[in-house]
This record gives sequence, C-alpha cells and structure tokens, in this order.
Amino acid sequence: MELAIKTERLTKIYGQRLIAINDMNLEVPCGSVFGLLGPNGAGKTTTVRLLLGLQRPTAGRAMVFDKPCGPNAVGVRSQIGYLPTNPKLPGNLRPIEYLDLLGKLCRLPGEVRKPRISALIRAVGLLGATDQRIRTFSTGMCTRLGIAASLVADPPLLLWDEPTAGLDPSARRFTLDLIRELGKTKTVVVATHILSDIDQICDHLGVMHEGRMIFTGSMQDMKQRLCQHDFSLELEGAPDDVQALAQKVTALKGIDAHTDADHALLVRIADDYSRPAALAEVLKLIDASNLALKAIHSGQNATENAYLQLLQEDEAHGFQR
Repeated sequence: MELAIKTERLTKIYGQRLIAINDMNLEVPCGSVFGLLGPNGAGKTTTVRLLLGLQRPTAGRAMVFDKPCGPNAVGVRSQIGYLPTNPKLPGNLRPIEYLDLLGKLCRLPGEVRKPRISALIRAVGLLGATDQRIRTFSTGMCTRLGIAASLVADPPLLLWDEPTAGLDPSARRFTLDLIRELGKTKTVVVATHILSDIDQICDHLGVMHEGRMIFTGSMQDMKQRLCQHDFSLELEGAPDDVQALAQKVTALKGIDAHTDADHALLVRIADDYSRPAALAEVLKLIDASNLALKAIHSGQNATENAYLQLLQEDEAHGFQR
C-alpha cells in the first residue's frame, strides 16, 4: 500500500512539560480521505504543523511521500495544500490579488496561474466577491478563500485543520461536498473534533487522545471492531418487562440480547444469520409483550458510540498505555 504520510514514534514536547504528541505511529494511504479525529487538545494541530515542517519533532520522524518532513523540507511543503483553522488572510487585498500573489510565490507561470485562479474563484463560489477587500469577508467566505489558496499549486496532499469551524450550515455543506469531490483525485487529511464530519466524508481515520494515536484504520474497521450490537431498540415500558424480553430474545437461535443503562434492548446477531429475519423475530416478541417500540437504531452505524468507547478504553488503561 502506497502511503502519503507515515510517522514513526513521532513525539513533540513543549518546554519539558507539555507532551503534545506521544510516540505516535500513523499511516495515511494515498488517495484516501483521512479523518484525524480527537477532542480539543488531543494533538491534531501539532501533528499537522510537524508534517508541514513548521515545528521540529522532539523524537521520531514524519514522512510525506517517502520524504522526511522538517523546517528545510521545501520539496515536501510544495506537495501539501494547507488550510488552517479560521485562516487569517491579508485584509487589504482582494481575492484575485491574494491568490495571484500565492501563485507567484509558488513560481507558477502566468499562463498556468491566471486560468487556475479563475477556476478556483468560481469553484469556491466567490465570483460575486472579487471586487471586495478580504477584510470585509465573513468567516465562511474566508474559509472558501483559504480553500482556494490551498489549491493554487495543485498539490497531491491536502491538510485541512478544522475546515468547518465556525461555518453556518450552508457553508459547512459546501465544504464537506468539496472534500468529497477532491478526494477523488487527491489525498485529503481532515483534522477535526466534529464526529459527524468524519462520518460523512472519510474512508479512513485516526483517533487521537492526549497526544496518542489510539486507533487507525478504515471507517468500517472501527465500527465493526468496536460495535457490541447490531441493533438498538428503544422501548417504552417497565424495566422488568424489558429485562424479560431480553431473556426471550436471547433464547432465539443465533441472537444475543441485553439491556443498557437506559433500558434499551441491544441485539447482537451471529455472523451466519440473516439480520432482517432475526430482527423480524425480535419485533414479533416485542409485539406480544407489554412494551411499545419507540425507535430502532443500527449499531453498525454507531460511529459516535465507537469513538466514545475508544476514548473510555484509553483512559481506563492508565499506566498500561
């Protein structure tokens, strides 16, 4: 498998007191839309800065397209399009002036630079704002221009740090759709704490917690490996009746069931059994009980539960980590 990014025991310590990145191993496949997921303060932004060579690692190393990252790795940075959180842009310039300046800094000839800038302005929906100074832009417009800026050199790798931060629903939808489209031709790494963004656009992810990478793999791997049930059924009725129902469901062949703290019925179905047929049997038992069915949730799509379980397990490991 060809890798766009690889880190080996990457560590970053600030001032001998703050461990921002702790012995991190990460692999990002070429052509993937990779979600770097974790709560605020998990180390996502520091990881991005190390990949860009804006900071030196305390230990370990980072590679982009098999080349080492670092402050002097100009060739590596030329392969990366970077979008910081809430990008700070030169307010006195207009969008085309700013993008043209970036194109010149990237040493793009005019015959390449001019049409590309025009295409990018159109692609990010800023055609109607080309005569405005950037200082008059809203947060969403600045993000759109920052996206265009990250694409001026047409890099094969995009590192976008919290690209939907502070956006309204329309701008957020635009950004997610654009990431999905760019993922067809580029490797895109999206660092975010917003789980729903990852769930919508990413095919691979890494989960960070307190500077450590506690999980890497495909979205499907995470859901299947951590999910403890196939279906969750919200029921209305006495807890004793829910418990009695769980015992009856468990008596069915190929099905196991238990209740959670909210008295929902969690149903696990053996791999060689039909899920629709098993669910139908469970629904028959509910219909014959004193309980009312309020909702059915598919455990296979419970990314949030899987993510929270990962964090809880990592915290529980204590000194074993």
